[in-house]
Amino acid sequence: MDCIQQKPHAILVCFPLQGHLNPAVQLAIKLASKGFTITFINTQSIHHQITSNTQKDNDEDIFSDARKSGLDIHYTTVSDGLPLEFDRSLNHDQFMAAMFHVFSAHIDEAVQRLMESGPPVSCLIADSFLVQLGRVAKKHGLLYASFWTQPATVFTIYYHLDLLRLNGHFDCIDRREDAIDYIPGVQSIEPKDLTSYLQEEETNTICQQITFKAIHDAKKADFVLSNNVHELELQAMTDLRKKVPFYAIGPLLEFTKCRVAVATSLWSKSDCTQWLDTKPTGSVLYISFGSYAHVTKNELQEIADGVKLSQVTFVWVLRPDIVSSNDSDPLPKGFREETGDRGMIIPWCFQNQVLSHPAIGGFFTQCGWSSILESIWYAVPLMCFPLIADQPTNRKLVVDWKIGINLCDKSQITKLEVSEKINILMKSGNHELKNIIKELRRTMEHALSREGSSERNMDQFINDFHQAIQKKTQIQSSNCIS
Repeated sequence: MDCIQQKPHAILVCFPLQGHLNPAVQLAIKLASKGFTITFINTQSIHHQITSNTQKDNDEDIFSDARKSGLDIHYTTVSDGLPLEFDRSLNHDQFMAAMFHVFSAHIDEAVQRLMESGPPVSCLIADSFLVQLGRVAKKHGLLYASFWTQPATVFTIYYHLDLLRLNGHFDCIDRREDAIDYIPGVQSIEPKDLTSYLQEEETNTICQQITFKAIHDAKKADFVLSNNVHELELQAMTDLRKKVPFYAIGPLLEFTKCRVAVATSLWSKSDCTQWLDTKPTGSVLYISFGSYAHVTKNELQEIADGVKLSQVTFVWVLRPDIVSSNDSDPLPKGFREETGDRGMIIPWCFQNQVLSHPAIGGFFTQCGWSSILESIWYAVPLMCFPLIADQPTNRKLVVDWKIGINLCDKSQITKLEVSEKINILMKSGNHELKNIIKELRRTMEHALSREGSSERNMDQFINDFHQAIQKKTQIQSSNCIS
């Protein structure tokens, strides 16, 4: 048997948050469709949440349908170091500390087990924010691919953290507040548009430790796979490719090619299609602040009052823990009754189904990267209300691309601002925004075409991957053939 022809087997580990799970699943499907054997590692907590909210058996493999379609994807779960019943949303810092200090040990054990019992493993692919997994890959003699799920611009800014320190824009007593115009590949950016972790006074929070270590590890990875489109961030991509083996292979969205059903929702979905069917084209505002970030009670009050004041028709995804796991209904008293049939409030939804509906005319969003990519795909203009992590920088991209508007730059929002900006988004500014966002949609479509940049980058990654494997196993292959 010629062992050089061994089918490549990659272990893919996903960060246990909804916004990371979805693109990781699509990456697994895409690689499997290109001839890889994939073993997907999920946390027991996320698996339990998926199966609980989709009425599936807890023992069910979420990739079972994918395998029936011919894709070689296997599935296993590990502990994240915390009990299943632990409230990760309410105890965010403890959850992140477990991911930083404990999780890699569980992955180490899983990798060892898979290498002893399954087909030969050649690569570990892990979400960039799963720090320490580069070390695990090295320990087991595997290639390491870091999976980046935020904009290339954000990666570039973090990559040049030393320049921010040197120039007094981060980690100093008298922080400069002028524009930052010295980061290669990034046009002039205001401090308010840096990621939230670069705007904080503290510089050693658990999230900052994870983020800065993630970039440190990604710099040393054999490959960085990125849920981006090269043409959307041309300058940042061009600069990054000079420094790291960075492959923009996005958008990794479940409606683009390889349509295979995989359950990924962490909450029970509500179907609002029939209600939307009764509304005029482009008349409904979709409101969702994602799966992870929280708002304060006061912010939610002002947003609700602004939505009510705007008189717009809306679908609002109000996650059960959006303010706190201890607050079951954080909306102002009487809001539901006063808005009546003008609004539909649901705990979670199939976002693609909502954004693709003709009745949707705008998206009031926290600016998660996956949500932005989905909005571009469905040509839905955005109103930006960034909350955490990469979201302030994502907002800058949206506004610079002229596909959305900013809610406000102040720390406090008001119902009048919310109402005014909603009306701009849904009425006076909608036509121009839609025309531009349709152009970006065409850019995305071309990137995913046979000759497009994302497909070429995926093919280049696979070619480079095989060359790296061949180099690592040259002696083994010689022995095997002889």
